[in-house]
Amino acid sequence: MKALVLAGGKGRRLQPYTTTIPKPLMPIGDKAILEIVIQQLKYYGFDEIILSIGHLGELFMAFFGDGSKYGVKIEYVKEEKPLGTAGPLSLIKDMINEPFLMMNGDVLTNLDFSDLVDYHKSRGNIGTVALNKRVVNIDFGVTEIDDQNHIQKYTEKPVIDYLVSMGIYIFEPDVLGYVEDKQYFDLPELITKLISNQEPVNGYVFDDYWLDIGRHDDYEQANHEFDDIYDKLFPDKGL
Repeated sequence: MKALVLAGGKGRRLQPYTTTIPKPLMPIGDKAILEIVIQQLKYYGFDEIILSIGHLGELFMAFFGDGSKYGVKIEYVKEEKPLGTAGPLSLIKDMINEPFLMMNGDVLTNLDFSDLVDYHKSRGNIGTVALNKRVVNIDFGVTEIDDQNHIQKYTEKPVIDYLVSMGIYIFEPDVLGYVEDKQYFDLPELITKLISNQEPVNGYVFDDYWLDIGRHDDYEQANHEFDDIYDKLFPDKGL
């Protein structure tokens, strides 16, 4: 199977680190983030990987080459201008003719990608979004008022649960027809467009380890936890 990995962003929230090193090439333990991702994809049966590159893209090509050292085939598409999180799909229209995985290149998780694919195929819909539960603790009394400013509800320090996108998706090739060529387009817009066109999109709820390495705190957490979660990330310890 094929996987499109998004690696074209500038990683502004991780500056100054990302001034000279793209975020997916930042080290976690003794491996680059994207190196972990590629080895996981290989383990779960993805043998063709497309990297969407932009900022400092030549460093990815130098680091990963054609993918042979990882046992996969790696191809590259380049964003000449920022295309958002869905726009890069327009660059692979001639490369896809089967269901494919799409994901951000800075995600650390022990998600079983093959199980996600099986779930998607069992539902028969155009897309599947991997979801993870996040809990937000509100440290204040929260109120709701009506149009006359009368308090209708008062809750002390509520806890709110959300299902958030993990930045990992399975799509059918038909989804490419909803993406305009080389135009900035984000995933929330794409999912909304699919739904408005009565294209069902499933959610796949995953309740184990997931970390989106987008901020300094996330990066420090990933390095702090790496030794403890290594066995989870790599079911085959030979990776």
